[in-house]
Amino acid sequence: MSVTAGVLAVQGDVSEHATAIERAGRANGEDVTVHKIRTAGIVPDCDLLLLPGGESTAISRLVHREGIAQEIIDHADAGKPLLATCAGLILVSRDSGDERVQTLDILDVTVERNAFGRQRDSFEAPLPVAGLEEPFPAVFIRAPAIDAVGEDVEVLATWDDRTVAVRADNIVATAFHPELLDDSRIHDLAFFHRTSV
Repeated sequence: MSVTAGVLAVQGDVSEHATAIERAGRANGEDVTVHKIRTAGIVPDCDLLLLPGGESTAISRLVHREGIAQEIIDHADAGKPLLATCAGLILVSRDSGDERVQTLDILDVTVERNAFGRQRDSFEAPLPVAGLEEPFPAVFIRAPAIDAVGEDVEVLATWDDRTVAVRADNIVATAFHPELLDDSRIHDLAFFHRTSV
């Protein structure tokens, strides 16, 4: 079976995410074609969508300017799988806590940007994640944290008493970067194992 995936290619680890999606697809017997999204018109053809990290204010500005924002909202509203990581989490949130970020408001969470410190405070942690048998080696880089979740949002992981991964139906969002190691279990969880855990 062939699956079309899109990775927002405004900023962030685009190639690493593409590789992780392809790896997760192969493990599930799926032939995945990945498109890098920089302009409007690509998202509607995607079965899966990934919003990577980067600088949330810049990403927000660009997706709205390029006409991609509404396409992402329509993708989520159609029930298609979406994975948002780090700045992607901020972008999909209801409230980013920063008026400079025009969020997409498709995930009922509020977030705090840079909740774990700046770049120099980056760290890796063995993170227990609901739905995974073994802890995930989560890399936190200028990571946000989720301050509050809506009643339809399931918490998948916490670290230091802060929520760092959630699921709401077809949307999975993480505060960390799951693409930086050769471990595609988060991509697998988001795109190929969508049942509630």
